[in-house]
Amino acid sequence: MQEQLSILIQAQYPLIYLNTPEEERAERAIATISQIKPVRRMFTWTVTHGIVEYGQTTGTAQHNTESAEAALKWITRADQKDPAIYVFKDAHPFFDHPVIVRCLRDAVANFKGTQKTIILMSPIQVIPVELEKEIVVLDFPLPDIKAIEEVLDQQLGQVRTKKVSAETREKLVRATLGLTQDEAEKVYRKAQVTNGKLTEEEVDIVLSEKKQLIRRNGILEYIEDEEDLEAVGGLEELKHWLQQRSNAFSQRARNYGLPQPKGMLILGVPGCGKSLIAKTTARLWSLPLIRLDMGRVYDGSTVGKSEANLRNALKVAESISPMILFIDELDKAFAGGAGSADSDGGTSSRIFGTFLTWMQEKKSPVFVMATANRIEKLPGEFLRKGRFDELFFVDLPNGEERRDIFKIHLCKRRPDVEKLERFDFEQLSKVSDGFSGAEIEQAVIAAMYEAFAQDREFTQLDIISAVKSTTPLSRTMTEQVAALRDWARMRARPAATSVAEYQRMEF
Repeated sequence: MQEQLSILIQAQYPLIYLNTPEEERAERAIATISQIKPVRRMFTWTVTHGIVEYGQTTGTAQHNTESAEAALKWITRADQKDPAIYVFKDAHPFFDHPVIVRCLRDAVANFKGTQKTIILMSPIQVIPVELEKEIVVLDFPLPDIKAIEEVLDQQLGQVRTKKVSAETREKLVRATLGLTQDEAEKVYRKAQVTNGKLTEEEVDIVLSEKKQLIRRNGILEYIEDEEDLEAVGGLEELKHWLQQRSNAFSQRARNYGLPQPKGMLILGVPGCGKSLIAKTTARLWSLPLIRLDMGRVYDGSTVGKSEANLRNALKVAESISPMILFIDELDKAFAGGAGSADSDGGTSSRIFGTFLTWMQEKKSPVFVMATANRIEKLPGEFLRKGRFDELFFVDLPNGEERRDIFKIHLCKRRPDVEKLERFDFEQLSKVSDGFSGAEIEQAVIAAMYEAFAQDREFTQLDIISAVKSTTPLSRTMTEQVAALRDWARMRARPAATSVAEYQRMEF
């Protein structure tokens, strides 16, 4: 970006809008550009101090230039002939005043063909309609890996700590990507003050700063979960695929020549562990899991607000990458994407198009993990190769998987191994044929409530009774489950090893 900004200034562009919350870092970059021949003087303006030459104290500010109107008139005075760059900080609140907009247009006309440039610096993009044809908008990017490494080196040089390994350095640096330089400095100091050192153990403290960034966004939600992949019963084919990619975002993978994985779509019967897989994957890969709440994206208060909400959310997601962006029930989130003109003025269609374009063109390490239950409601564009790396189908658990699921849920509630020996898992698996993982869990909970009400320990018979009193979804929605299986048979990769091996043999 600094190179692009330099080209624009040297090409005598009179008006540039620089989006950034990092004033100091952006000022240093502009100051470096100002020294390129012909050398330009650099001035900054704020509503509190007026115009001050860069590097000088506020006491040397130009008299009576605190107002934006006075400042713009000062920079266009006849005696201001030297090449110069004028940086106006947070001038956007004044763009509602016609006089300010007119002064800006006069300044642009005055600066054309000269070595003078106005840079409007602000964290918020507000462009008057009158200036749209005259202005160039640039986003000043957050610090890259090299800049964050310099911050880490500076902090390590200030503390007494043992030598940090290359792997630990990479984890600390990548955990800080997406923060401003000032935020990175503060969070490294916080980690050092908390534990007196900077090691791999402090990555969680560093990630806490990203949680604050997510909370401020309002549309994204930071999900924390202590479950690991062992909490998922069965689905060995899917687990193997995820374990193979556990280091896919590391520099070692880049050096090997591997591309960054884009994402995966998990299709399946409701209650079979699709959402749980997303949560456990984040722990396996040691990446933050961020849920995109599509319900919060839609905002009918202003035309274009919903699309802006989505763009801002995706921008925040990219800024804190590498990360996993979790979209639960994708079929409901984009069900009206293909033809929403009559129902919502085409908002859903535009949001759908924005999201598809972002998925196709994104370069940042954001892994999109989406789940869906109703494939017929999902727009076909999502299923095209290139959107997702893989499409997995999660079916109802087989007998062996149901045994594992019963063991997982009973172990959670009765960690004592001796108490588990009284359960016949083979019998439980047989009586729960056709049950999903969620239905098995609810059967165990129902059995515990029954026994708790009678002030005794729950037994095998309690669980069997709870299972037999429940009608599973596979029976109440037989046609829908059968249709989903038929669709997935030749179009999706099975998540269970036994089914995957059978299909490979069949092929």
